[in-house]
Amino acid sequence: MMGASESLHSRPLIGRLAPSPTGVLHLGNARSFLLAWLSIRSRGGQLGLRIEDIDGPRVRSGAIESTIEDLQWLGLDWDGEVQIQSDQRTRHQQVLDTLTAAGLAYPCVCTRSEVEEAATAPHESIGVDAPVYPGSCRGRWSSEQQATEETGRDCAIRLAVSEDAIAFEDRFAGRCEGRIHGDFVIRKRDGTPAYQLAVVVDDLDSGVTEVLRADDLLPSTPRQMLIYRHLGAESPDYIHVPLVVGPDGRRLAKRHGDTSLAHYRREGVSPEAIIGALAHGSGWVEEGSRCRPEDLLARFDLSSLPTEPMVWSDDLV
Repeated sequence: MMGASESLHSRPLIGRLAPSPTGVLHLGNARSFLLAWLSIRSRGGQLGLRIEDIDGPRVRSGAIESTIEDLQWLGLDWDGEVQIQSDQRTRHQQVLDTLTAAGLAYPCVCTRSEVEEAATAPHESIGVDAPVYPGSCRGRWSSEQQATEETGRDCAIRLAVSEDAIAFEDRFAGRCEGRIHGDFVIRKRDGTPAYQLAVVVDDLDSGVTEVLRADDLLPSTPRQMLIYRHLGAESPDYIHVPLVVGPDGRRLAKRHGDTSLAHYRREGVSPEAIIGALAHGSGWVEEGSRCRPEDLLARFDLSSLPTEPMVWSDDLV
């Protein structure tokens, strides 16, 4: 684990691709992964592939294999063996135990309905999608076992939030200050580590120093940075890029038709056409260009990337 005194910039440049096998890869995923690949490869860094499969019930059969095939079809490579996030459950639990023993996390028996009811009290609505946890269980029990024995309920584990907002410099979005909105779950009641914890532990153990992803994940960043701080580690550099949207300006979804890579493969669209369209949307090549990822290494420039979402149309391929 990296100490707070170490500098990110004194370590090798390490990034990662981190798809979730809860569905097929679509054009929005492809753009984020292409940009992450270019950012690392253009500077001679190392890039890992991690399959984030901890959300067990939502993992689709065959999705891990199809995800790897789609990335290979696009021409995106990675270093080392493919990492499977669920294989790290023991490591995730070790970090949970460390945080709990240090008083930085605690058991919570509140149900979703109880949290929602408490969050409807005056002054609790602050404009976030999820209800804000009011801290009902903080400090109530000395251990998870005690909480379960006294209530007869399974426990989630929440991180004790020590600061309401965290400011950071995003290498694309610029200066950001994100609200954390109360103590949040880092282990679910069924024992599964929450995404916020798992991604930090895995990135930390892999030595990841750069995370490039779509800006719909920007609100998660302050929570992840707080976990890094609680672990006495420095967070990676973050780069949040605009989403890919449909002609109506809304995030790509079923209403826009099938935008999965598997669909374009079945239709005979070449990977060079997909990469060329994504590169055109990034301002690097002319419309209709055909190229491979390596053709873009010399042209990659975050500063030239449009700040508005990329609008996708099948006319681009």
